[in-house]
Amino acid sequence: MALTSSSMLDLGTKAPNFELPDSISRAVYSLDQLKGEKGTVIMFISNHCPYVKHVNEEIVRLANDYRILGFGFVAISSNDVKAYPLDHPEEMFKAARQLNYPFPYLYDETQDVARAYQAACTPDFFVFDEALRLVYRGQLDDSRPKNGIPTSGRSIREALDALLNNRAVSKLQKPSMGCNIKWRTY
Repeated sequence: MALTSSSMLDLGTKAPNFELPDSISRAVYSLDQLKGEKGTVIMFISNHCPYVKHVNEEIVRLANDYRILGFGFVAISSNDVKAYPLDHPEEMFKAARQLNYPFPYLYDETQDVARAYQAACTPDFFVFDEALRLVYRGQLDDSRPKNGIPTSGRSIREALDALLNNRAVSKLQKPSMGCNIKWRTY
């Protein structure tokens, strides 16, 4: 595992569209089908990364708290499953069921979606407004494995609360940190 930080895609960037299969329902979803009325949270995650494992419970709480307020949530795994079989769609299905993900867990086999979003690590978070313009990218909160800070989702919660209250999202944003995306080499 190489500790990697978010690339910090430019704020204001329009969310790249996608059509990806969901490891849970097996349906193919597009961004238009999954976007929320108030905004959309796109998370690049994986099954094996200790940084994702550390925040899994909080991303479930976060999604459950904000989906009912009009936000769409989507998780995407883009890792090379040949090199990392724990990130295979069958394993994604198992993890999503075990953790009760209240959002689709999409598989980006070609890794084109990760490239389009400039995702660099897992977890990597992107918050888009109702017009699908990027207003936040970076960390979930200040918690990291073994740093003693409890997970709270504070960084993303503040961005979502700003959108809910028609306020500007703070431009002071910290990159996420985690395992690098496992790019295919074949």
